[in-house]
Amino acid sequence: MFKKFDEKESVSGVLQLKSSVQKAIRTKLLESYPHLENYIDTILPKKDSLRIIKCHDHIEIIVNSAGDLLFFRHREGQWMPTLRLFHKYPFFLPMQQVDKGAIRFVLSGANIMCPGLTSPGAKMTEVPKDTIVVCMNKAKICH
Repeated sequence: MFKKFDEKESVSGVLQLKSSVQKAIRTKLLESYPHLENYIDTILPKKDSLRIIKCHDHIEIIVNSAGDLLFFRHREGQWMPTLRLFHKYPFFLPMQQVDKGAIRFVLSGANIMCPGLTSPGAKMTEVPKDTIVVCMNKAKICH
């Protein structure tokens, strides 16, 4: 999705968010990621002025006043944390562990099939349908 991202060509507009829209986004994020509740004021301070960067292919990115990319979504989908944000707060997404042989394919963008999650060396936790998860290989984050 972001392989050939060029700021000058890929960005179609930047919107300053009203406080009511910021509140709605905060509420939606807390619904999606309940483990984030104690850290939401650090990530999205109430007094901070947030912007949404609209990109081609219907991608939107939330940016704080410091210019940090925080969350993104495709079309009207669920807000997903950027990898940099996830590295700061690695505990708020459920983790799945794939076997050693799957890493190469996952990093290339392949879908993860059940054998990659149920074979020896892999761990699959139960999560509701359409939940955003992190795929790992022991201590390495894949996606």
